[in-house]
Amino acid sequence: MGIRDIKLLLTDVDGVLTDGKVYMGIREELVLFDIQDGIGHRLAAYGGLKVGWLSGRLCRPVALRARCLKVPFLYQGQLDKLTVARNLCRREGLELAEMAYMGDDLIDMPLLAQVGWSATVPYGRPEVKRAVHYITQSPAGAGAFREVVEKILKAQNQWKRAVKQFHRTNGRKAAYSNDVFTRSFV
Repeated sequence: MGIRDIKLLLTDVDGVLTDGKVYMGIREELVLFDIQDGIGHRLAAYGGLKVGWLSGRLCRPVALRARCLKVPFLYQGQLDKLTVARNLCRREGLELAEMAYMGDDLIDMPLLAQVGWSATVPYGRPEVKRAVHYITQSPAGAGAFREVVEKILKAQNQWKRAVKQFHRTNGRKAAYSNDVFTRSFV
């Protein structure tokens, strides 16, 4: 099995979906996410690829962003990522070989070693870089997730379908410019 057999892409959050920095405010932690990665989540769904986030930390902004993107699987405060992934596979009727995982640090190593396909970002730890199938060109928090989604969907011949569905769906959503949210900013 390999990249063509992937049905679920699970990713670490800090250092993959973000640049790994934590911005502490007076009342709240701030986390920066990339819009291209957000579009990558939609493209994954349109291409038939399930997505999940798996973080060792608990973070309210991460939960909010996951909800905005309608990420179907969000696990926070989980240090034993391999066990979480095994349980998710059981629940979804998948094998670990049908899962891809993106991680950047030592905590990710056990899971990276067990999945069917793995990736990291350019500044991932040296041990992680040696263990994965792919190292992104895009940095963490700046399109790395989107790059991996594209790579998987292209390998599965689902990329054109996903892009076509993205354009079709976004065209319809753009037509709804009179909704409450839009009107409050006009």
